[in-house]
Amino acid sequence: MGIISFIVIGLIAGLIARAINNGPEPGGLIGTLIVGVVGAIIGGLIASAIGFGELDGIFDIKTWIIAIVGALLFLFVYGMVVGGRKRNHA
Repeated sequence: MGIISFIVIGLIAGLIARAINNGPEPGGLIGTLIVGVVGAIIGGLIASAIGFGELDGIFDIKTWIIAIVGALLFLFVYGMVVGGRKRNHA
């Protein structure tokens, strides 16, 4: 999979994850792109570690599910870190 398709998947996965999640999130288009790309990396690492199999590219549904789940996981951890900081300062 090329870098352009990876960025496209990251952006769309980030948008979907942000729509599903209700917590604090990094803002803007760049934040969404970062969430999606980091989520795709996290999801891909987890999928490889558990032996999920080879991903076939941008048109494979497994690729999208893994990227979205990874982005949601990233947003969950981000919310725990940022939410914890806000509670401690209040």
